[in-house]
Amino acid sequence: MIDIKVPTVGESISEVTLVKWLKKEGEYVDRDEVIAELESEKATFEVNAEQAGLLKTVGKEGDTLKIGDTVAQIDETAPRPEGKKADVAAPQAAPAKADAKAPTTAAIPAAAQAPVTAIPNDIKATPVAAAIISDKKIDASSITPSGTGGKILKQDVLEALAHPGRTPGAALFTRKDRREKMSNLRKTISRRLVEAKNTTAMLTTFNEVDMSAVIGLRAKYKDKFKERHGVNLGFMSFFTKATCFALQEWPAVNAYIDGDELVYHDYCDISIAVSAPKGLVVPVIRNAESLSMADIEKKVVELATKARDNKLSMEEMQGGTFTLTNGGVFGSLMSTPIINIPQSAILGMHKIEERAVVVNGQIVVKPMMYLAVSYDHRVIDGRESVSFLVRIKELLENPDQLLFGKDPVKTLLEL
Repeated sequence: MIDIKVPTVGESISEVTLVKWLKKEGEYVDRDEVIAELESEKATFEVNAEQAGLLKTVGKEGDTLKIGDTVAQIDETAPRPEGKKADVAAPQAAPAKADAKAPTTAAIPAAAQAPVTAIPNDIKATPVAAAIISDKKIDASSITPSGTGGKILKQDVLEALAHPGRTPGAALFTRKDRREKMSNLRKTISRRLVEAKNTTAMLTTFNEVDMSAVIGLRAKYKDKFKERHGVNLGFMSFFTKATCFALQEWPAVNAYIDGDELVYHDYCDISIAVSAPKGLVVPVIRNAESLSMADIEKKVVELATKARDNKLSMEEMQGGTFTLTNGGVFGSLMSTPIINIPQSAILGMHKIEERAVVVNGQIVVKPMMYLAVSYDHRVIDGRESVSFLVRIKELLENPDQLLFGKDPVKTLLEL
């Protein structure tokens, strides 16, 4: 009997939650087959069978397990069931039996092989109601009858068509309460948000940016960019590039407090806030200042896909120096993002909305976005935070500067 134990998933993690069993008690599993899903305070990961054999589950779904605890056992001496080998071949054997009855099967019209929609004998309906049920292929048992003796009327069928899945006249809400145990990931998010609120001198500064130039560039080059690099040209690469240049000009925004010291970073590891199925995660783009636009877009897609599939590793979520969060994808017009500690600042992006603005004394319509930078005032002064955000605004409104962070003409003239 082989013990399958909870693996070590991180230096600071001592326990995990058994989310669900992917294989059942007594089921024969192959070597390296995924048998269970565990969740730590930072990520979800899978447990594989170390040998082929019969599975004996030890933990239960929802249990909290310590690192090194036995989560399951495998009897590797158990013989492999015959059905396990025949699974792949079974579907191919079926047509051989069907050949003898082929004429009968072929004689059945396609319409007759469709799901049966006729009204069962124990359900009564008026002729008109029955005709609609047959025509619209409605499950008669799902219709609430209002006629005498439980007869389905025309209006009952029309009500079912207008409100599928809802019982007419039934209450839309109940007075029931439902309790769910908080996941380790949600507990960690809760703890870190409160810690950020209580341990930092957090303040937020706002500005707005005209997105016309970026939108124009994307419209002009998106097809060629996709053809050349195999990835879409999104907004995130523009914001990441602009942020990296601004962080290098205002290094305090890229620093953090460690005891009584300030730690400055000569690199930009940009955390990207991603809404995953089980909560908010912040995977990191390493050395974003050295990446091309295409490399940034590829990394964003890779990390977002892993987050959606709960495949992010611990290393991919640790060590960021600055965070970008985009509430605009959900329709947020303005917000005050909360710092991702131990970092000292976070940039909040929002919905692009056409607004009337004044340009050279004229009122014009421009696609505008509000930007917000929340920062730890213990590390970053108002001058630095505001100047940092204004620099991002300048770079986004003049994306030609994103090549090397300076105005090409002023650089040429050495101004």
